[in-house]
Amino acid sequence: MALDIFIPYWGDVNYMKQAVDSVLAQDNDDWLLTVVDDAYPGDEVRRYVEAISDERVRYVRKATNEGITENFRTCISLATQDIVVVMGCDDVLLPNFVTVVQKAGANYPEAAIIQPGVQVIDEGGNPTKPLTDLVKQHMVKPRGRDQRLVKGEHLAESLLHGDWLYWPSLAFRRESISRFDFRDGFPVIQDLALVMDMVLDGAVLLIEPEVCFAYRRHTRSASGAKLLDGSRFEGERDYFALAARLCDAKGWGRAGRAARLRLTSRAHALLYVPYALRRRRINTLKGLVNHAFGK
Repeated sequence: MALDIFIPYWGDVNYMKQAVDSVLAQDNDDWLLTVVDDAYPGDEVRRYVEAISDERVRYVRKATNEGITENFRTCISLATQDIVVVMGCDDVLLPNFVTVVQKAGANYPEAAIIQPGVQVIDEGGNPTKPLTDLVKQHMVKPRGRDQRLVKGEHLAESLLHGDWLYWPSLAFRRESISRFDFRDGFPVIQDLALVMDMVLDGAVLLIEPEVCFAYRRHTRSASGAKLLDGSRFEGERDYFALAARLCDAKGWGRAGRAARLRLTSRAHALLYVPYALRRRRINTLKGLVNHAFGK
């Protein structure tokens, strides 16, 4: 069956065009592409997609903006193929993406989730290695260079120490992901929450080392800190508290402790402290410090 690729759209038009073009440039034609436009102002993306003369490509526009969580739900509900990808509208598939994912799916039918190899790029599309990604790949991600299956408490514990997955690059078995829903109330961490629900239910994840996806890491840290009011971390704390309870109920003590420690989440908050200090945003600073050192 074809690889079912969805792009939930809201944002930069040029990035979106690059995302679509990267699907068209695949070295394997066995794919379907659906763009789900969350009522973004203007019609440039609609005109761009509808001008593509390819029956594998379709465009769906929502009547009103419903937000990213609802758009993810829409994408999953529209899937018809065995393996589904919900990529970011600012990310890029490398030409071998479809081939790599389909081969991995065929060779490991027990894998409900596939994490292919990822290259991180900056706003201009240049390869980059931010500290966040170095920590993910070298300190948190399960060790190994070859294809490997991970599951159970070992997988849950590693994800709760630090989410080393790249959600837009993940490929899911439709029959598996369709059994779950995105949890409301966790817009910042909804991807981890859904994956964790799958893992707690027994889902197996395949780590495929071959690089085939370019994940765009926006490095405008200063502007991000300017907008940050600390509330994003409240949602993270709430989710990790829930995850700890879920893991404890499962009898996964190590994973529960990892959720309560939430080490990389605390470290992430500390990264914003210098910006808050320089801008004298006292309330933001208090929220960051509370998240980093509180319970």
